[in-house]
Amino acid sequence: MPVTDAAQQADFRRLWGDLDPIGRTSAGGYRRFAWTAEDALLREWFAGEVARLGLDLTTDRVGNQWAWWGDPDEALRAGTPGVVTGSHLDSVPEGGAFDGPLGVVSALLAVARLRAEGHQPSRPIGVVNFVDEEGARFGIACAGSRILTGALAPERALALSDAGGTTMAQALRAAGRDPHELGPDPATIARIGTFVELHVEQGRHLVDLDAPVGVGSHIWPHGRWRIDVPGTANHAGTTALDDRDDAMLGFAAGVIAARRAAQDHGCVATVGKVRATPNGVNAIPSAVTGWLDARGADEAAVQRVVADVTEVMADFDALVTEESWTPVTSFDHALVTRLATALDGIPVLGTGAGHDSGILANAGVPAAMLFVRNPTGVSHSPAEFAEEADCLSGVAALTRVLADLTGRSA
Repeated sequence: MPVTDAAQQADFRRLWGDLDPIGRTSAGGYRRFAWTAEDALLREWFAGEVARLGLDLTTDRVGNQWAWWGDPDEALRAGTPGVVTGSHLDSVPEGGAFDGPLGVVSALLAVARLRAEGHQPSRPIGVVNFVDEEGARFGIACAGSRILTGALAPERALALSDAGGTTMAQALRAAGRDPHELGPDPATIARIGTFVELHVEQGRHLVDLDAPVGVGSHIWPHGRWRIDVPGTANHAGTTALDDRDDAMLGFAAGVIAARRAAQDHGCVATVGKVRATPNGVNAIPSAVTGWLDARGADEAAVQRVVADVTEVMADFDALVTEESWTPVTSFDHALVTRLATALDGIPVLGTGAGHDSGILANAGVPAAMLFVRNPTGVSHSPAEFAEEADCLSGVAALTRVLADLTGRSA
């Protein structure tokens, strides 16, 4: 039975309207951190939509949710593992509405359309909601897919703590999960024959190309480093400047060094999170911890940025520790070509933003991405945006891709 554009528009508005209030802040952004009350509501929403579609819901050892149309284990035994799509629902602090949720909503709508039109997939189709993609609570991006694939050891993950001192192990227990279950899940990975993630573009390439949708070809190398600067606490009003051991001065030097190094080496670098101790207006900081995010088209250049910052920080007895590193990720060339061909030669572009699709690609899963135009070019902010018409174009593109990869054209 054909699905009209008006019906799909109504479905999109319903899904978006149900999802939108969860984690919405008074400032207009979103605060959807892993293993919080908001995260529980997001997981319930996903489970409810999966049940509405009549899909089978499973959860892996990490807590990632998987909805299946067809039996992935039977298909695996037959040598035809599934085609999976989806993204994540968590956010950065005061994040935008589209980063992550657009991919999940689009995946559900694409599957709904294929089912309504009588598509009989030759391979199972899966929809995934990855947990903790942003790393906003515990500091490591794509934690859900990193632990799943073995790129992040469960012992290290469980020991990570949030700004309030709660460890991931404690957060899992509070959410009703057993931390001892956390670990790589090769059985889940084996079910994925192909992964295609739809995502709002984080940049303006599609705006410049005047295209609503593009195919992702690769992800820049990127990483996060923790900077710990020591100092000595003292009174801000009674301590002479020459007598101060102010950790904030060393931290400030690191921020400036990161900017200069990025300019020198053709990269981008950001220190967007900082924690001061004792964090009092009238107290000289005894310690400051910040996190450096560095990215670039060339791996060696990114590492030179970090080396330059590390050299400057050594003058302040500061410690720079790598928390995560993802090398350049080239998506499966044959899959990228197939997607671009199936979608009538739409633009192919790279991105500086990391994604779960990149983690899966580095684990050997054939993966690619679809990007939906973002007219503001802004992301990780309430100003992040995508026109409804472009979102529906993304759904249509994903529907065609899933149909092409599982048997026939939509």
